[in-house]
Amino acid sequence: MHFHAYLWSGDKALFDKESVRRPPPSAEPTATSPAEVAARYREAVAEWKTTDVPPLETAFWLMKPARIVRGTWKHPKEAADWLRERLAEHAPRFSSEQDRDPARLAELVASAAEQLGRGGDVSHGFYLGQPIFLSLALVTCSPNRAEPELSCPLG
Repeated sequence: MHFHAYLWSGDKALFDKESVRRPPPSAEPTATSPAEVAARYREAVAEWKTTDVPPLETAFWLMKPARIVRGTWKHPKEAADWLRERLAEHAPRFSSEQDRDPARLAELVASAAEQLGRGGDVSHGFYLGQPIFLSLALVTCSPNRAEPELSCPLG
């Protein structure tokens, strides 16, 4: 088991666009499918593998290209340290005073190490001043508890 890190920041309107965050359906539309179903499928296929916008389910990061991985570690504490560093880097820009609280940030890091140690995933999001949103994720790989059939993006 190991852990991958993912980071995205961008316009919250893009983050809220579900079609970009959902993997394409496993079955292609048929010739008799409604036009909007075919359009959604084409959009999902075109955007899913190229965008670094966070997926709807944290484990689905493993379906994204390897180039999006920001770091990989064998131990939960090392992965949580990456989270600590990213939080320290971005916290001064967090919109919410509560989100900037050092004690709260330390709790998030400790909780992340614990969750990863049990094979879970970790995902956090923060406004950096609207409309900019920051997403940080740590995903357990090989196997992922939520989606054990997903393979490691790094091969």
